[in-house]
Amino acid sequence: MWEKVKLGDICDLITCGVAKRPEYVDFGIPFLSSLNVKENKITLDRHNFVSESDHKKLTKYSKPSNGDILYTRVGSFGEAAVIDLDFEFSIFVSLTLIKPKRNLLNSRFLMWYLNSPAVKAFAAENTSGIGVQNLNVSVVRKYEIPLPPLPVQEKIAAILDKADELRRKDQELQKKYDELAQAIFIDMFGDPVKNEKGWEVMRLGEVCSKIGSGSTPRGGKEAYKTEGISLIRSLNIHQNKFKYKDLAFIDNEQAHQLRNVVVEKNDVLFNITGASVCRTCIVPYNVLPARVNQHVAILRPIPNFITSEYLVRLLTSFNMNKFLYGIATQGGATREAITKEQLEELQILVPPIPLQQAFAEKVKLINELKAKTNTEKSEELFQSLLQRAFKEGMII
Repeated sequence: MWEKVKLGDICDLITCGVAKRPEYVDFGIPFLSSLNVKENKITLDRHNFVSESDHKKLTKYSKPSNGDILYTRVGSFGEAAVIDLDFEFSIFVSLTLIKPKRNLLNSRFLMWYLNSPAVKAFAAENTSGIGVQNLNVSVVRKYEIPLPPLPVQEKIAAILDKADELRRKDQELQKKYDELAQAIFIDMFGDPVKNEKGWEVMRLGEVCSKIGSGSTPRGGKEAYKTEGISLIRSLNIHQNKFKYKDLAFIDNEQAHQLRNVVVEKNDVLFNITGASVCRTCIVPYNVLPARVNQHVAILRPIPNFITSEYLVRLLTSFNMNKFLYGIATQGGATREAITKEQLEELQILVPPIPLQQAFAEKVKLINELKAKTNTEKSEELFQSLLQRAFKEGMII
C-alpha cells in the first residue's frame, strides 16, 4: 500500500506570495499572479513588473526556483504548474509557492496530483473568505498525498505528461483549423461590424424563423435521466464546437413541457447568460431529438436569407463577438446576459446566398479535417488517466 502523508511534511516550504501590493514599474522583474498559472502551464501575457530592489525583498525568504510549483489560491484556485523559466520573478498573494523535498517527491507527480479532479474538488470545498474565495495555505499543507517510491512517481508523471502532450497537440490543431475558417470568412465577407464591403444589413429577427430559449425541467438536475431526449445546456456550447461531456437527458413528458423549444437540424445555438455568454455553435445531428434550457437560445436561419455556417462564423468573429459581449455587459450588469429582443434587433450583414453557400462548402472541408484530430478522445483519455493515477498501480 502507498503511504499517505501530509503535503507539509514532504515539502521544504509551502507559502503564499506577498500580500501587500508593491509599487509597479514599467520595466523590471516580472511579478506573477494567479492570472499567470493554469493547469501545467505558466503564461506570461498578463503581468506587472517590480524593481530589482523590491524583488530582492519579496524573495528574501521564499525565492521561486525551477522545479518548484506555483499553485493558484485566489479566484481561479486549485491549478498547479511546475516552474521552468529562464528568469527570476516574484509572486503575488494569489499564488502559493510549493518547494517539494526532491529526495521524496517528484515535482511533476505533485503537480498532476494537485490538478487531479479529486484534489480540485477538495480545494473547492475548503476555500474561505467573503466574496472572492481563497484557498488558505494552511489547508494546502494538510493535503494528504499518496507517496509511492520516487521511480514510480516519475513513471506516473511521464505517462500523464505524454497524455497531456497528445491532447494539447489536438487542441492546437483544432485551433489552427478554426483560425483558417475565420480567415476565409474575413477574406470573403470582410469585418462584420465595419461592413467595408457594403453588404445588405438586416435584423437577426428578419432572417431567423425562431429565436428563443427554454427552461430547466421541474426538479432541476435531480430530474435528469441517463438517456432519452437531449437537454442542451450552456456548458455544451463552445465557440464553433459542441461538447458532449455532461449532456443531460429528459423523458418524453419533460420534453413535452419544452415543446416550444424543439431543436431542429442546422439550428444555431447561442449562450445568452453567464460567463459563457455569446458562445455559439451549430447543433450536431447526433444529439437530436433535443431541447434547450433557459441559458441557451435557438437561432433558426431562414435558408433564403442566411446559412447556419455563415451565421455561426459571423457571430463568433472577433469584432462581432466583442460587440455582442459589450451588449451582454452594458450598464455594468453584475451578470452577463443578452435578451431575446436584443438578439432580434441585432444588425447583421446578409451577403448573397450563393456566396454564403460557397463559404459553407469550405467550412465543411475544414470540419472534416477537424474531425480527424480526435480532440474529444484525447481529452477523455487524459482525464481518465488523471483520475486513476493516484490509486495504487492503476496506470503503471
